[in-house]
Amino acid sequence: MRQLILDLLPESPPAFENFVPGRNIEALTGLVAWLLPDNRETLFGLWGETGAGKSHLLRACAASYHDAHDDASLDDLPTDDGFCAVDHLEALDGQGQIRLFNAINRLRASGGRLLTASSAPPRQLALREDLRSRLASGLVHRLHALSDAEKLAALEEQAAQRGLALPNEALPYLIRRVPRDMRTLSALLAAIDRYSLEHKRPVTLPLLREVLQTASHP
Repeated sequence: MRQLILDLLPESPPAFENFVPGRNIEALTGLVAWLLPDNRETLFGLWGETGAGKSHLLRACAASYHDAHDDASLDDLPTDDGFCAVDHLEALDGQGQIRLFNAINRLRASGGRLLTASSAPPRQLALREDLRSRLASGLVHRLHALSDAEKLAALEEQAAQRGLALPNEALPYLIRRVPRDMRTLSALLAAIDRYSLEHKRPVTLPLLREVLQTASHP
């Protein structure tokens, strides 16, 4: 259902402005400070569970983005780019680990930067010891997934910004029935807003059921 919901709308590019920080203010502040031109730290790593927003932030930073889930060997990792982002470190194969280790050394020498994301802290990843040590030597922050209460508060704010009137039971109803990552929930809220406007109907539980059925059976 998640992809079907996202297909209802053009994708909103990941940005700091549409990232919901929740308990991650410290990590977000640290990342923004690291991105400042006068910062000389080469490495910044984010780790946390699926849905915490790691990929969102990596894509929001305008770096050369590489996902080890799609390219475990990092065959497309450039040798001359001064700002790279590598997602899902835990998926790197042997060749990818060597390439990343060499890239860190190269970026340190040239004053470049590397932003990474993983499911666990660098020292706990099943990677080469020299690579784990390099990654752990940089700045490392954990990202926490939003609680349901934080997601509901964020969705209520988004609905208010849209001028979308929701019955009290609407958001709890939705959050129990769809994938709970904020990207999906935000896309679904926008789809509900569009559906309500197109059909000239207020948002009610029957309308929500119709939107969910549309997403389940395109």
